[in-house]
Formats: sequence, C-alpha cells, structure tokens
Amino acid sequence: MSGDEGPAASERGGIDGDGPRAVAVNVGANTNEPGFRAPIDFEGGFEFVPIPEPEPTRVPVPTYADLELSMDVPESVLDTPVHMDPEFAELPTCERYTYGDPFGVKARPLLDLREGDYALFYATLETASEDPPDWQPPRWGAYLVGGFRLAADPLTGEAYRELDDGAREPFSNNAHVKRETFDAAVLLLGDPEESGLYERAVPLSEPSGGVDANRLVTDLSADSGAGPWWRRPLRFDADATAEVRGVIDDPSAALDAAE
Repeated sequence: MSGDEGPAASERGGIDGDGPRAVAVNVGANTNEPGFRAPIDFEGGFEFVPIPEPEPTRVPVPTYADLELSMDVPESVLDTPVHMDPEFAELPTCERYTYGDPFGVKARPLLDLREGDYALFYATLETASEDPPDWQPPRWGAYLVGGFRLAADPLTGEAYRELDDGAREPFSNNAHVKRETFDAAVLLLGDPEESGLYERAVPLSEPSGGVDANRLVTDLSADSGAGPWWRRPLRFDADATAEVRGVIDDPSAALDAAE
C-alpha cells in the first residue's frame, strides 16, 4: 500500500479535516476455523489464509485447493469452500479489494469510517521457526497483514440492497454477496492504488507472547490491550493512524514496534 497520500487524499479522509483514521479487524484462519493458523516465517513473510465458508452460496466459491498456497494444508480441508473475505485483488480467485461483515461488533466501527480512511486487517499467525527472531512471540502472535484505503464511504447492508445492478458490480465477487442470503451489515471497497496485502506482517503482539499487546495496540489504538484484544476491532484516530502507517511503510519500524 502506497505511503504517498497527496493533498487530495488527505482532504478526503477523517472527519472535520482531522486526517485519515483507521479501524483494524481480525480476519483469517485460526485454531477454531479451520483448526490451524497460517505461518509467519523468520523474515516476517506470510500467506493470507481465509476461514471456511459456513453458509450456503448461490454460486460456486473457491476451495483451499484453489488458493495455490505454498504452506501445507491438511488434505481433509483441501476441498472445503472458503470465505474469501477480505478480498485482495492480488490473490487467486480475487478481483478487487472488498470486505463485508454481518456482525455489529465489527460493522459499527467500520461504518464510522469515510472515503479516504483506512480499514486494516490483522490475523493470528503461527510462529514457524523453532528459533524465531527476537521480535516474534514463541508460538503465535497477532499481526497486521493488509489494508484498504477506502475508495468510497462504507455501505450498510440496507444501502447496498437499494443500489442498481451497475452500482453493485464492484462487490460482485465479495463472499457475502455470493451467499444464498446476502447478510453483510457493512461493505467496504478499497482503492486499488492504495490497498493490498503487506510484504511483511506487522506485529501487534509483544515478543513475550501472542496475548500480550504491543504499543501499537496499547499506546495508539483506543483499546486497552486487556483480555482477548486480538479478537476486537482496534480504532485509531488521525494521529495514531499516521504513526501506524509509518510502521507499515518502514519494515525496520515494524520490528521496533514489537520492542
């Protein structure tokens, strides 16, 4: 994702000219669904692995086998349909940058964003190295893995239903739109020039353990870092968003964030 926002983009984001804000939400495979996490390697490289699709769909959806993953996926789930959300255009079976969610706990903070703000996505990743670098937790951790610069204001489910077919088209490949019953409470569309997966995951956990939040959570977000913070949406005001984006754009800062 580009770090060059330019004057026009700055004027778009945020409320009352305060600058772009961000909300980060948890996504991707975990030990509950489908029973494993994607690995993070010694250098911070990773793959995005979605959860299984739990609902009936009106059109065929990809399976784990269709994702062309380099990691070892249990043979028992290879033919399992996946819930490819968020949709990252650079991944197999994806076309654009879209995200949908049916749950109010995520939808409400995301609906507070505006065009030019950021939707960030974090996942829990398994530490792959037996002797990991000192910035990685020993077993697993929470990491920022990608983000969207919003190309338009978020849509409620009701607003989406009122759109004509042409206006709905950018969301045609979104996992919630493919369900037999459309159920998204929010839909997001990312700017293709400023959205995408990160080359290296950005740690949100301290090296001491996945459950221990680092300063990106405790100092910059509105979350205290107490309890299961890695399951909650994380809100960032304009100043905090600028600092988080600096960490995302600078790999060395990403490592410093965990210290």
